[in-house]
Amino acid sequence: MSPSQPDGPEAFDPPFVVDEPAQHTIPFVFNAPHSGAHYPASFLAASRLDALALRRSEDAHVDRLFASVVGLGAPLMRANFPRAYLDVNREPYELDPRMFAGRLPSFANTRSMRVAGGLGTVPRIVADGQEIYRERLPVDVAVQRIETLYKPYHRTLRGLIHRTARTFGRTFLIDCHSMPSSSLGRDESAQADFVLGDRFGTACLPSLVEGVESRLRGLGYKVVRNKPYAGGFITEHYGEPGLGRHALQIEINRALYMNEQSLALTAGFATLAEHLAKVIADVAAETVEVPPHRIAAE
Repeated sequence: MSPSQPDGPEAFDPPFVVDEPAQHTIPFVFNAPHSGAHYPASFLAASRLDALALRRSEDAHVDRLFASVVGLGAPLMRANFPRAYLDVNREPYELDPRMFAGRLPSFANTRSMRVAGGLGTVPRIVADGQEIYRERLPVDVAVQRIETLYKPYHRTLRGLIHRTARTFGRTFLIDCHSMPSSSLGRDESAQADFVLGDRFGTACLPSLVEGVESRLRGLGYKVVRNKPYAGGFITEHYGEPGLGRHALQIEINRALYMNEQSLALTAGFATLAEHLAKVIADVAAETVEVPPHRIAAE
């Protein structure tokens, strides 16, 4: 990448957005970290893949599926940079040394399972296993993305969580994702419409998970918990139930609302968005009725 090709926040306008409600009335924050769909020319030039192949890692349209939460009284944070470019659902320096020319910082986590799988903070592969880059990247590229995009993203998300906790006495972070139908296996009995991840009960109030699950099931969806997705760095890092801060990851089967090859929306999108709005409204209403000290006690 030449210096004339921007590869930091200036490549995005803006890097991320917080859609704020007219009034923040429920103790929820929604986050769509993987729905970003702006691919800088410098990134495309450095990649051996075309734009559509790169988008296989994207949680396409998830921010639109959850757009109704703003009208319900909660902020929605969404990335504009794509997951294939920078994954904020990882540790800040979870990096694969095989990707880079030069020495990584000594504090980088180079041995995690996610790094070994090619899906670190700066991913080596897209979701279907194809290598992203033509050649090794300068270490400075990774550092720049982390320092100028990743860290501001998390400062903003953390600020929303703390603001909500100050206002309501607790916070419920809903981390919004989608999953390829192929990731669930070929056996029909293994298929799920939703996977709810609470880090096996450590990141979230059980009654919140139960409330979301029961309402989705009531609408006819198949719901499983924590397998194969228990929640990533965001769920683990921000889910601190003992401090009144809860985090739940929601994974949605992409086949419910889009063509997984072209990423075009299907007729199912409108129905799914309507159902999500109803589930969230019902769960939020129930949660607001429970005093913070009761939630802490649970």
